[in-house]
Order: sequence, then structure tokens, then C-alpha cells
Amino acid sequence: MSSDPHSTTLPIRHPAEPREDSPPVDDWARIDDIGLDHPVHASLAGPHSHLSRAVGRAATYAADVSTFCSVPVAPQPSDWDDLARLLGPGGFADLFSCPELPPRQWDPVFTLDGLQMVAPPVVATTADGFPAGVELVELEVEDRPEMLDLIERTRPGPFWSRTPELGTYLGIRDRGALVAMAGERLRPPGWTEISAVCTAPEARGHGHAARLVRALTERISARGERAFLHVAASNTQAISVYAGLGFRTRRNVTFRGFRIP
Repeated sequence: MSSDPHSTTLPIRHPAEPREDSPPVDDWARIDDIGLDHPVHASLAGPHSHLSRAVGRAATYAADVSTFCSVPVAPQPSDWDDLARLLGPGGFADLFSCPELPPRQWDPVFTLDGLQMVAPPVVATTADGFPAGVELVELEVEDRPEMLDLIERTRPGPFWSRTPELGTYLGIRDRGALVAMAGERLRPPGWTEISAVCTAPEARGHGHAARLVRALTERISARGERAFLHVAASNTQAISVYAGLGFRTRRNVTFRGFRIP
């Protein structure tokens, strides 16, 4: 397959150059980190290499873990050729927040504006109180059927049968029933992404999402890393929750997917 030599790289919009409609940014969120700019590539080349499959310098996750794929920073035409070979004709290239654009003949599937938010440098430990019958638990392999059922009912974003292998997942059980969860996803060096934050419709309004994100952030901080996350720009309710927990916008991102000819 011949790549388009005119493929380009989108400018990465850092907080120092905010859009007019962007939320305000704290100085500590003005982070220059290539791993955060290319989190899928940094994860596949590092902590998640055991979950990856690759052709040349192009990589993607194993089936049923994630559809995210990557090419190196400043990719060559041959890197896009390798990704096409890796995914196959008609394959779906989920480039997530990658700033590079693929060859022109690749068909766009979706485009969604989003934000990348980072946790503060210092995270204070907080003891959350729970009503009787409600508890925070670490989810295990035997919990997978309930996790997948909750995902099916809440649709928080991409999640597959082996997605929990990306990191730790925490859940909230109300009298034994799993009603909320969140977990770890991308792992660029020094960082861990929080993802799959979801609450069953009947359990919303009790602060479960905030409890889960706070608990994960504290765990990530305790091992010497920083938490970050991605959120759709239109999801103002979630953005408000994350901002209330101390997260601040680092940059605007665009999530993109393409179909390979």
C-alpha cells in the first residue's frame, strides 16, 4: 500500500495557547511532556508492550484489549503502510488523540472534540464515607461479567472483554450489586490515565464517580505517578466533577477514527 506523502501533523494546542472557549488553566497544568502528547504510542512502547502487536514501528493493542493504535512521533510514509498491514484492508484505525493525520485515502469514521485533564502535582489523601451497605472494592477477574454488564448499560466509551488487563479497576457495590466503576487505561511513563468512569442509572446522584476517581488518583499518586484523563468537550457534567477533584485542562484534543481502504 502506498502512503500519502502529504499526510501531516496537527498542531498540538497546549494550555499556553488556549482556545477562546477553553476553561482556565493553572500554571502547574502547563506540562511539556511528549508522552502525554502521544499517550497511546508511549503506552504501547512501554508499560503495555506485553499487550501490543506491531508491524515495523506501528502498533496496536491485542484483540479485545483496545482498538487504539499508534505510529511514532513524526511518522514516515512507511509507518502508515505498516499500520495498514497490521490492521488489514477495511481495518479500523482508532487513532484516539494522536496529532498525526493518516494518508488522505483513509476514510474518516468519527471525529470528536475533547479535553486532556491532569491531576495536581500533590494529591491529599481523603477518607470517603459510605452509607451502610455501600463499599469500595478492587475488581477482579471473577467480576468481569458484572463489569461488562455495567458498561453495556452506561456506555462510557471503548471497553472490551480484556480492557481490565490495562490496569487496576475499582468498583462501588451497593448491597452486593456493582453500581459504579472506574479504572486505569493508558500508561505513558510517569502517568496513568483514568477511564471507564460509569455509574448505573439507578445509582446516580450519590457522588460515586467522584469517589472512584479520587480513590484511583490517590493510588496513582502513592506509587509516584500522576493521574490524567480524557473527556468529551461536550460532557460538561463530567468536566465539572473532574475540576472539583482538582483536575485541570492541559490541552484540547480531537479523537479520530479511520477506515483503511
